[in-house]
Parts: sequence; structure tokens; C-alpha cells
Amino acid sequence: MKKEIKKRAIHRLKILEGQIRGLQQMVEKEKYCLDILQQSSAAKNALSSIENLILENHLSTHVIEQIKVGQESKAAKEILTIYKLSKNKQA
Repeated sequence: MKKEIKKRAIHRLKILEGQIRGLQQMVEKEKYCLDILQQSSAAKNALSSIENLILENHLSTHVIEQIKVGQESKAAKEILTIYKLSKNKQA
């Protein structure tokens, strides 16, 4: 994994960890439902941001290397898998 991407991903994961703990506390304290939903949405966006970083890393390292060593079919399958995962997120 590229060092800069790893650093950014870990930073964002730590933030997300705090958001999840905060959500748990909000539910335990029976906070207003709309407030909980807004925080939940923010956590989902944070997770999506982390996924984007991991995707960036994968495409710029593993997939490029697969193509360089003649594993175009494997690279294409992985890109298709990523595409299908992204379509499921939108559903």
C-alpha cells in the first residue's frame, strides 16, 4: 500500500471509529432520531471516502502491476468486481 494513502486511510478510520462510538452513545441516550440519522449518514460518507482511498491504491498499484506482468484478464475481472460493488452501493 502506498504510504500516503495508508496514512490517510488510517486517519479517516480513526475518525470513523469516533463517529461510530458517538452514534452508539446517541442511541443509548435516546437522542432525537433525526440527529442519529444525520450522524449515521456522515459515518456512511466517511466509510465511502475510505473505500475510495483503498480503491485508488488498488488501481494504482495492484491493477497496474497485473497489467505490466501480462495478467490483463485478472485486472479486468477485478475492475469489473469493483464496478459491481459500486453499483450495489447506489441501490
